[in-house]
Amino acid sequence: EDEDDDDEEEEEAESGGDESGGEELAFERKARKTVARMEAEAAEQASEQRGAAASFTMPTGPREEMPDIGTLKSRIADVVDVLGDFASKRQEGVTRVEYVSLLAEDLQQVYGYNGELVELLLQLFSPAEALEFIEASEKPRPVTIRTNTLKTRRRELAQALISRNVSLDPISKWSSEGLQIYESAVPIGATPEYLAGHYMIQSASSFLPVLALDPQPGQRVLDMASAPGGKTSHIAARMGNSGTLVANDFNKQRLPSLASNLARQGVRCAILLHADGREFPRLMGGFDRVLLDAPCTGLGVISKDPAVKAEKGFTDVQRCQQLQKELLLAAIDSCTANSAGGGIVVYSTCSIAVEENEAVVDYALASRNVKLVDTGLPFGVEGLTRYRSKRFHASLKHARRFYPHTHNMDGFFVAKLRKFSNDLPPGAQQQPPPSKAASKKKPPPPSKKRQK
Repeated sequence: EDEDDDDEEEEEAESGGDESGGEELAFERKARKTVARMEAEAAEQASEQRGAAASFTMPTGPREEMPDIGTLKSRIADVVDVLGDFASKRQEGVTRVEYVSLLAEDLQQVYGYNGELVELLLQLFSPAEALEFIEASEKPRPVTIRTNTLKTRRRELAQALISRNVSLDPISKWSSEGLQIYESAVPIGATPEYLAGHYMIQSASSFLPVLALDPQPGQRVLDMASAPGGKTSHIAARMGNSGTLVANDFNKQRLPSLASNLARQGVRCAILLHADGREFPRLMGGFDRVLLDAPCTGLGVISKDPAVKAEKGFTDVQRCQQLQKELLLAAIDSCTANSAGGGIVVYSTCSIAVEENEAVVDYALASRNVKLVDTGLPFGVEGLTRYRSKRFHASLKHARRFYPHTHNMDGFFVAKLRKFSNDLPPGAQQQPPPSKAASKKKPPPPSKKRQK
């Protein structure tokens, strides 16, 4: 370190002691050396891990005692490394299935996932990416807020919050309304600006469906599952508080919070409704745009609701899928193709399961005269057109997936459909009304911590 300091002093002397830039240059030199040292340490650590993986041997015989968490994490990293280059790093006589089985068992022990959910993740992702997803889901996502443009502008809101010792930054170029909160000297949900309705606390991923919907002033818009009102108020702001916005929710107990949030944010164009979304084509129709943020298993928001890791499985996914199919057909039937540019339906979930996303949209494409169009979102992973033995419509590449380990936001899925005819395609049938028994049952609840 003394030698480094001497070098810095010599470099500063050579720079002529320029007061206008000397301190900055010294800082930059020190930063470069720090980065170089960190990179060298990371390379050395990676080399050690590769060496450990090369010498890793599968445990044999009955495992009576469970290793400690540190040992299990090291073994997970070793197995993932072997699976990443299986041909050259595999242990002779050990199959890939055995490695994956050991990995799944260790992931359950370390992170508390049930076996079905680990299997689902390993089917969707490579072992390395599955581990990245799991580790990212152990950490909270950044706190974000959406500026209510009905009452203020983002610049003015940022200045007001900064004056209250709130550390923040704009979310990104894709959002003109979002702010990310780093630190706050006061509870961010109790500032005068919050109470006055100048912003809504929302996850960044929940901005995306409304941006894809792109509602316009004067239109007739339906938010089919609207409570607690984050997306609904976002729609109203995008509409400039003009036109008609029907905010529906099946859960009657959530309507008071919905009404409170909309009133606080100065939304005047909304009509609140309590109905089963599957009944909408018979209740009212002719909407220019429909948003269906469907009830789901919440597999994308595990960081907010860790209980999902232990409680959700294939049965929950299948049960949600059936309801999602019915709701999406109802959303399409509630929309009119006669709207300028064709009726628009946006389907979204906070799940990463293919069965709740691409499979549902693919079903709608075959059942109604709709087509997938570009979401208009400037980032995200393309929707899947192939998953295991399943093949989906090629246009599903227009859908977008968002992951916590890739985009540092909640796991989300967004698809945008345009309705080009109000007639049913040949062979398709009008959706029957839900039975009285079914309509009395509440839809499977989304993740408890899900933010709209």
